[in-house]
Amino acid sequence: RAIGYVRVSTERQAEKGSSLADQERLIRSWARTHGYRLVAVHSDEGVSGTCDAVDRRGLTAALETLRGGQAEVLVVLTLDRLARSLTVQEAVLSHAWKVGAQVFTLDAGEVQQDDPDDPMRTALRQMMGVFAQLERGMVTARLRRGKVAKRAQGGYVGGRVSYGRRSVGDGALAEDEDEARLVERVCQLRAAGRSYRGICAALEEAGFTTRAGGPWQPAVVRRIAVRNGCA
Repeated sequence: RAIGYVRVSTERQAEKGSSLADQERLIRSWARTHGYRLVAVHSDEGVSGTCDAVDRRGLTAALETLRGGQAEVLVVLTLDRLARSLTVQEAVLSHAWKVGAQVFTLDAGEVQQDDPDDPMRTALRQMMGVFAQLERGMVTARLRRGKVAKRAQGGYVGGRVSYGRRSVGDGALAEDEDEARLVERVCQLRAAGRSYRGICAALEEAGFTTRAGGPWQPAVVRRIAVRNGCA
């Protein structure tokens, strides 16, 4: 009996053909080919491979299945789907082996347990983990440098877009006409001496809604005022 585990950390990763559905399809095919009954496939979507197992519901569930004896084999697409941090990788493998389970990757077969008579086996596995961690670190550093450069040029680098603007893709922002009227009204009321709580009431009376559709809060109105120089 086998338990599958799939993970993606970003939407872009899914677009490259490693989506959760793609991984699950390949794992199911592998199980049929090798004669394993796949008990379940657990997943973590939008979760970094550096997160510990306790911070990943899908991985925790997969390991609990092994510990509970409902499966004897853990299957992942590649070892970096299991973890991109060497310490996390080794901890997960250790947990699986401790309960007598085997771990398989579709690209390399069984992940062999440590053998005191063959230290090279452990070294090669850990070197693969080191390179996976290095790759992630290099990607993160490159993205950080790109954001710094874009911010220096006044570009949008992600995060919450301020009221009055909207993201139009490729790191560009455009004016949102409805929210621009909202921002203008906030500044007018503030200039007239209205308190933030009073502005909240005025916005709701005028039919302006928050992005989340909930009631206006003074802290939100204050943030709009500060960002637009009318606090």
